[in-house]
Amino acid sequence: MGKDSKPKDAGGKGKGKAKQGGSGADESASKGKGKSGKAAADGLGTCTYVKARHILSEKQGKINEAYKKLQDGWLSNGDKVPPAEFAKVLAAEYSECPSGKKGGDLGWFPRGKMAGPFQEVAFATQVGATSAPFKSTHGYHIILCEGRKN
Repeated sequence: MGKDSKPKDAGGKGKGKAKQGGSGADESASKGKGKSGKAAADGLGTCTYVKARHILSEKQGKINEAYKKLQDGWLSNGDKVPPAEFAKVLAAEYSECPSGKKGGDLGWFPRGKMAGPFQEVAFATQVGATSAPFKSTHGYHIILCEGRKN
């Protein structure tokens, strides 16, 4: 996954949860604190690096199937998905990216390294949370955010 010269809108069914605050992560930083002051506390939109795992599929149906497993296994109970389970149960089975063999692990990456929609969702997803499915120029993704730092 590299930087695209022309990022496309994330659009699609996964837009809601993953793309918080309208135009992406930077908007939450410019708005400042929300009602609870959470924007400053959780670092959304303000960090320089994110550590993430992902699932990439060319077909929307396959990514939706993976997301259904997430919902049935963890999300419906309000639980966070353990990175080891995400890697073993989902990424290894569903991801078509070479990183799928490593459990979808992308390691730490800075702003500006990933394609537009992918970067927006990765930097807008809270640590320990997974994004809803979304589309980028590479296909359909689900991201698990494992960490953030400056």
